[in-house]
Amino acid sequence: MTSAGSGLSVLQTCVLSLFVFTGASQFALVGALAAGGNPFTAAAGAFFLGVRNAFYGLRLSQLLALPRAVRPFAAHWVIDETSAVSLAQPDRRSVRIGFTVTGLTLYTLWNLTTLLGALGAEAIGDTDAWGIDAAGPAVFLALLAPMLRTTTERAVAALAVVLMLGLLPVLPAGVPVLVAALAAPTVLYVEGRRRAATSDTVHGEDR
Repeated sequence: MTSAGSGLSVLQTCVLSLFVFTGASQFALVGALAAGGNPFTAAAGAFFLGVRNAFYGLRLSQLLALPRAVRPFAAHWVIDETSAVSLAQPDRRSVRIGFTVTGLTLYTLWNLTTLLGALGAEAIGDTDAWGIDAAGPAVFLALLAPMLRTTTERAVAALAVVLMLGLLPVLPAGVPVLVAALAAPTVLYVEGRRRAATSDTVHGEDR
């Protein structure tokens, strides 16, 4: 429904879901398009959100040890859920079963519900009147909130919000998302400097 509210047709929504099998990237893309952002900027934001899956793939490639011909297809299913299930398994056979069952189930259900949602949005007409434009941000908050367990993680999230809200009125749609990605390295840099300063102080007192 969020995609339909962004102006995409049912076919475009379903094709996007088939080929971009990662929820965060899909929501980022359609959200930027809905705000009138440039398609290339929207795609760039979606790409950077999906980069984390490449790191999952590095680990899973060792655990799954799949034939070369199968790897490109398996890579499409490397997401948070399949990675979590696979990494929890005790042996290679269980890893492969967990990855395959989780990937197949989620891929099928994700695309089926995408089709139903797009058809539903088309049926109700003006999705803005129903407040569906708030669905994307609401989903992001619901996914993100339980993951913010440490002070550093909360600091990254808070700085990203500040950057987003502060730059939203002055930058083209989609660009604030890219700039907000700088929150993580900024907080990690400050944290590293703080720890280094604390370490120097402790060593100085020891002398």
